[in-house]
Amino acid sequence: MLLELPVTVLSQILQDEDTLTKAVEKALRALQLPQDKASCKDEDDVSASSDSLGEQLFELVDVYNTGHSQKITGMLLEQHREAVLNLLSDPHLLEEQVNFALKTLKEYVTYYDLSDAENIDRLGDKLFAQVEELDPLHANDITGMLLEMDPVALQQLLGDRTVLLGAVQKAQAALDNLKQLNSSSQMHLSESIESVVFYY
Repeated sequence: MLLELPVTVLSQILQDEDTLTKAVEKALRALQLPQDKASCKDEDDVSASSDSLGEQLFELVDVYNTGHSQKITGMLLEQHREAVLNLLSDPHLLEEQVNFALKTLKEYVTYYDLSDAENIDRLGDKLFAQVEELDPLHANDITGMLLEMDPVALQQLLGDRTVLLGAVQKAQAALDNLKQLNSSSQMHLSESIESVVFYY
């Protein structure tokens, strides 16, 4: 089991006796779980139990020493029961899924570790490029309007062209209404000035 770990993890384990001891203990616990399961009267109920699957999966994930065993286990448990059972029986598939989950976690942490201003700037740049394709003349104004939205909604705009198109059309309508209000206000202001000047 330990020899199936990635070379980097294996070399790290071999360099530190304490880490090696912990890895061997984790591997032994993981190997003993199926034996404990076999000794139960109702084997199907135990394997079907999400707690039992979670414990088994955690023991296997924890061997990788990612520092995120609980989060990765939780991510993997969101899959269908059959997929989780496949992970328990296929070390290569488990390694692939653990690496993918770890990569996803690192990307998430990297994104949310940036300051809000950096996130907004990055989203703004991406959003501007897409809005400019739809309305080059008003891309600055529309992008500014859309950046007032929640970051999750902005991500949705960036991921779905139809949603983005709808948001751009609403922003265009708002800009048109603003122009009409401004021209109407200017007309009223001109009339007011004329009446004041005419009165005197």
